[in-house]
Amino acid sequence: MSRELTRRLSQLYIGLALYGVSSALLVRAGLGLEPWGVLHQGLAERTGLTIGVVSIIVGAAVLLLWIPLRQRPGLGTVSNVVVIGVAMDGVLALVPDVHGLGLRIPLMLFGIVLNGVATGLYIAARFGPGPRDGLMTGLHRLTGRSIRLARTAIEVAVVATGFALGGSLGAGTVAYALAIGPLAQFFLKLFAVPSPEPERTVVADGAPEGAILPG
Repeated sequence: MSRELTRRLSQLYIGLALYGVSSALLVRAGLGLEPWGVLHQGLAERTGLTIGVVSIIVGAAVLLLWIPLRQRPGLGTVSNVVVIGVAMDGVLALVPDVHGLGLRIPLMLFGIVLNGVATGLYIAARFGPGPRDGLMTGLHRLTGRSIRLARTAIEVAVVATGFALGGSLGAGTVAYALAIGPLAQFFLKLFAVPSPEPERTVVADGAPEGAILPG
């Protein structure tokens, strides 16, 4: 196995694991989750399943929607479905509830920054988009609508549904939305693995050309 492939595989799985860790920390902070996290938490509240298991089920269901959209999953796509959910449940089992804004706010901020680190690691590995972002790019190609519109429509629907089901929407959700683009761009450059042929994937605003934000 080449050193480049070893590095890419390491970045992929470390990034996915850290993504799950960061999502779990946002849950423990209790100040609002990232858009898909709001949906996962809402479904977990209604079904009695853990949020990690719900994340896996939702990821698999979204991946099925790739079939009519003619999207092609990669190793990173399939790994995304499983690793993030397992990491989330593992951390939530170990980290207790946090009380007091003096602890919850720093934990929220750390979770958001860690999510940016995880995003940079995972995307820079170049093993394919997450299932949720593949849905976004597939709808963009199918409908001819802009990436911005496709992403916004999906995330508004996801947040509204998750909130209606009991998911946590708050300052953390807003902070995540504002910060994740710049953070992802910074860490993508930091963890970039040289590619013989630059990838030309259209993405949502805030991420650099050639990158797909994980979902």
